[in-house]
Amino acid sequence: MNRSKQRPFRDGRRPVLSRIIYSELPMSSKSSSRLQPKVSVLSVISCSIGLLSGCSRAPTFDIVGSFFPAWLVCLIAGIFLASFAHWSLSRLKITLFVPLLVYPSLAALFTFLLWLAFFS
Repeated sequence: MNRSKQRPFRDGRRPVLSRIIYSELPMSSKSSSRLQPKVSVLSVISCSIGLLSGCSRAPTFDIVGSFFPAWLVCLIAGIFLASFAHWSLSRLKITLFVPLLVYPSLAALFTFLLWLAFFS
């Protein structure tokens, strides 16, 4: 690459893009008017009311003075129910082909069922 073809400034520096002042760049009035949205206060308030409708008290349990979220309690109960299912299946001598997938799926199933039963 031949550096002699680049024209430096009078003081010998090369032009740098970061030194360009953006206010001096040409800008058409049509494109700038499209970029500015026309939003009324009433539309902002009506949209925010829809977003704030889900803000209610979170379901929590007070256990020994500390608040635990309800999904955590449902998860622990789901794991206990899955371990009970494992115990009962082993007592009945029922073998599973893929126990690595069955027991976490049972824990998730019990967790979601408890959540739906008590909090929906």
